Amino acid sequence: MGNDSSGGELKVHAFADGAAYARQIARRLEVGFAPIKLHRFPDGESLVRVAPSAGRHAVLVRTLSDPNSKIFDTLLAADALRHAGANRVSLIAPYLAYMRQDKVFHRGEPISQRVIGRLLGEAFDSVLTMEPHLHRVKSLGEVIPCEASTVAVASAVARWVKREARRCVVVGPDGESRKFVEAIARAAEAEWIVGEKTRYGDRRVKIDFPRIPGVKHAVIVDDIASSGVTLAAAVRELRSHRIEPVDAVVVHALFAPGAMTLIRRAGARRVVSCDTIAHPTNAIKTASLFAEALR
Repeated sequence: MGNDSSGGELKVHAFADGAAYARQIARRLEVGFAPIKLHRFPDGESLVRVAPSAGRHAVLVRTLSDPNSKIFDTLLAADALRHAGANRVSLIAPYLAYMRQDKVFHRGEPISQRVIGRLLGEAFDSVLTMEPHLHRVKSLGEVIPCEASTVAVASAVARWVKREARRCVVVGPDGESRKFVEAIARAAEAEWIVGEKTRYGDRRVKIDFPRIPGVKHAVIVDDIASSGVTLAAAVRELRSHRIEPVDAVVVHALFAPGAMTLIRRAGARRVVSCDTIAHPTNAIKTASLFAEALR
């Protein structure tokens, strides 16, 4: 059995929906893996059952896409792991939901980010996630009141860019993506540009690029793709400047119904994603990044 940095026995745990990803982390760390069983009662209540011996440091791996069906079971698992002997319980959430609602945008709405942050901070000793879509807060620690940090994925995306899209320009769809785009481009030894996005509604977006490089191959990178509207607008604008081919890389492949069709019709050649959320576009592995962070 492997040890964590403080010398305690470490074991990786996961529900069935995240077992394959969690096993990759366990193999990297050379520690044990234990499945978590989930039973639903007729009234919808959950019964969670973890391994009888959780390890002194129990690491629960679960991506929190489809969060309303997962978050409560995840909290129950944290409690079960403590009753099974864990002195420290950590959560690895490759995708962490409810981060976008970080203020009251319209009267009568909650600040969902703070609600979820408090729940996770009370249940876990530490939380690790990847590209959590923070805007008006500077760090995950401001959201989750425990040891909370973000694992950078730029290096993994840059490796894909260097391998699959040499001599390209790395493109960010808006100013919020600037730091992410710059980090990827620097690691991939590529040029980069960032667009100016104007949103007219949930399904209407316009993107302008103040500077168009001489490079013909573009790779758009973004942290999340859900409706596909932003990516499609960026693809169309780049192609209108005779930049082709245009590929798109996203970290979290949420992809609502019709999103992929929208992006492809805009003219994207390839759409690939990291494996933080299971999707047919997954092409960039990220489990090793969490293993290194734990190590």
